[in-house]
Amino acid sequence: MIIAVRRFRYLYVQLVRRELRQKYKGSVLGVLWYLINPLALMGAYYLMFSLILNRDDIEDYPLFLLIGITTWVFFSQSLLAAAASLIDQSALVRKVQFPREIVTAAVVSVQFVIFGVLLALVVPVTVAIRGTFGPELLLVVPLAIALGTFVLGLALAAAILHAYFRDVAPILAAALLPWFFISPIFFRPTDFEGLAERPLLGDLLRWGNPVAPFIEALRDVTYEGRVPDAGVLAYVFVAAVLALVAGRALFKRLESELAVVL
Repeated sequence: MIIAVRRFRYLYVQLVRRELRQKYKGSVLGVLWYLINPLALMGAYYLMFSLILNRDDIEDYPLFLLIGITTWVFFSQSLLAAAASLIDQSALVRKVQFPREIVTAAVVSVQFVIFGVLLALVVPVTVAIRGTFGPELLLVVPLAIALGTFVLGLALAAAILHAYFRDVAPILAAALLPWFFISPIFFRPTDFEGLAERPLLGDLLRWGNPVAPFIEALRDVTYEGRVPDAGVLAYVFVAAVLALVAGRALFKRLESELAVVL
């Protein structure tokens, strides 16, 4: 896939630029909307969980929320945008011969740029308030790249499947809402009483949710100021590779009929 992007890098860059222009066309604040969105969510959930439900057992809870929400917004928005990417560019796909995965990769790249900007704003604030400046912060970049790779793999699968079965994007949109609430954004997987008696539930919350270890890892190095557990790190990097390999394999298998189904 890297070879394909290099060979068609001009087309890839133009697709990224076009996506960015379309997103911010007519917008006064531009990319700042992607900062306002997580901040608004953080404020709403801080009000609910900290002030109303008395979730004051976690220090600096707004920062705890913000790291999780920032990660989730990238994950969810990338999948939703990628699912319709091939259909949105159907005219180009039908008329021009090029690796079609570039279309989906461009959409995810736009979201990744926005995610990088948000991290560049959120991480220094979190580190300054939490006092978590240390060598473990060097892991932020490889963890972000691993998350981007993981999301790209899922995005390729979502895009090609939605091109064939138009129910995929609506199903994905519906699934992301409950998925959001069972992800460790508002809580740690070890927070619930009774997990000692039901360890499988804790394992399911931590390992059964594929995005959970990514949230945990990024939160560990920024909010907690520590290196993630070896199991979490292994999960993150192995899942990233497997998702990309599987997503691209599925995409390449179904790509030949795209011009017909679109």
